[in-house]
Amino acid sequence: MVVTWGRWKLSGPERVRVVLESKLAQRAVIAVIVINAITIGCETSAYLMAQAGGLLHAVDRIALAIFTVEIAARLYAYRRSFFADPWNWFDAAIVAIALVPASGPTSVLRSLRILRALRLVSAVPSMRRVVGALLTALPGMASIIGLLVLMIYIAAVISTKLFGQLVPDRFADLPRSLFTLFQIMTGDDWGNVAQEVMEHKPWAWVFFIVYILMSTFVALNLFIAVVVNAMHETEPSPAETRAQAELEEVKQELAAVNAKLDQLLTREPTPAAGKGP
Repeated sequence: MVVTWGRWKLSGPERVRVVLESKLAQRAVIAVIVINAITIGCETSAYLMAQAGGLLHAVDRIALAIFTVEIAARLYAYRRSFFADPWNWFDAAIVAIALVPASGPTSVLRSLRILRALRLVSAVPSMRRVVGALLTALPGMASIIGLLVLMIYIAAVISTKLFGQLVPDRFADLPRSLFTLFQIMTGDDWGNVAQEVMEHKPWAWVFFIVYILMSTFVALNLFIAVVVNAMHETEPSPAETRAQAELEEVKQELAAVNAKLDQLLTREPTPAAGKGP
């Protein structure tokens, strides 16, 4: 920032940065993302394409142009620091995919235009916190996934040995048993599977109840616990929120003081009374 007599002058990148960080610009980008996502969804309707296909394509091209200009402006405003933020890489990659010509070998990329809707994740701070919490929880989730895979594998070996010859459609071999147990873990049609086995072995309900309790009600709930704990840690505390609000108030007061100083310093000095020219 360059300081002159009584006035503050911002360089070109700093002026662009102020505009990009303003709430109006951020809300405008969010609005464009939402509108573009809706228009891309409308393009899946043959009726809407027949009625307003040209308009939908025009809105899509305008939105892409706005996204491209925004990324270019952020590159100009932040320079090297642009690449220090992973969310900037994320936004740039999505826009770059949209700029690839949707013809010839790359025609499949046209269906990936809807990925622009993912820019809401980077544009909305609350969504960024949720994704950040998920990334923070990955190490803990990896341990739970390992435990869950081990439990399913053990249960698949046991079920193949016990029920493979009785219900071959479900438990004939290890891969089929793994798939059946994964289906049971999700709660999909597990009652019919259990009934098929219990027709041959009435005590099989013990195996299924123990497996469901261990895989669904224990392991899967551990995932929720880890994610919720990570989100709690990433959310700002009430003290941090208050401090941020106080900081914003101080910034506003300083801006008002600077404006008053500018007005005082830019006034023309008046000649002293009783003195000649």
